[in-house]
Amino acid sequence: MSIDACAALVARSDPDRFAAVMAMPLALRAKMLVLYAFNLEVARAPWASKEPLICEMRLQWWRDIVAEPKPRAHEVAAPLHALIHEHQLPLPVFDQLIAARSWDIYTDPFVDDLALDMYLDHSAGGLMWLAALLAGAGPSAEPAVRGFGHAVGLAAYLRAVPELEQRGKRPLVDGRPDAVRALASHGLAQLAAARKERRLVGEAGRALLVGWQAEGILRQVVENPLRVAQGELGLSEFHKRGGLLMATLLGRW
Repeated sequence: MSIDACAALVARSDPDRFAAVMAMPLALRAKMLVLYAFNLEVARAPWASKEPLICEMRLQWWRDIVAEPKPRAHEVAAPLHALIHEHQLPLPVFDQLIAARSWDIYTDPFVDDLALDMYLDHSAGGLMWLAALLAGAGPSAEPAVRGFGHAVGLAAYLRAVPELEQRGKRPLVDGRPDAVRALASHGLAQLAAARKERRLVGEAGRALLVGWQAEGILRQVVENPLRVAQGELGLSEFHKRGGLLMATLLGRW
């Protein structure tokens, strides 16, 4: 199965991540495009219908895809199956990532910050760990990579808050400015802690390039948490491109 369909999906639906993948070494690009195309398919499954049962069935379909020993004829599922088996990727990480998206189907809020942390760890943290494994990460790198992925996921999640609220969700356990600022500060602390472990991550850090915007976005929240509700988070095109270029040239994440 051609990788072209995966590349087109990521380029169309997640252009920032696509740009980061294109900045990675050539040998990693196809692998990352398949992984991120899968992530997009799973992320949009909960929004495919107003009927929760249909959305649950779509997520279950992907859980079956990951677990089955034989590939299916699908433009993303087929190359994903090949990727999983070629690189012996851990199936439980995929399963947790898909299962976490069940929360997106319903309007119930997270019961506490721990539940939000688990959602981000299983989704964004798990995705980052899978990417790092494809880039050659060893087991000792997992805590740092997951922590970095959690922070990257938090930045993206905070940007999505207005849209989630428009869709009837209650995305924040506590939406008061001080609580939102504390969330972002925790994310910045995770980034700092992960970066202290660069030695353990090694060359697999190339896969973490996709998180190049997270620090800037989290700092915006710390400076003014009201920007979350106002939908004013995000870097300018100039700063996005410049930041990606510098991260690529310096090999720093």
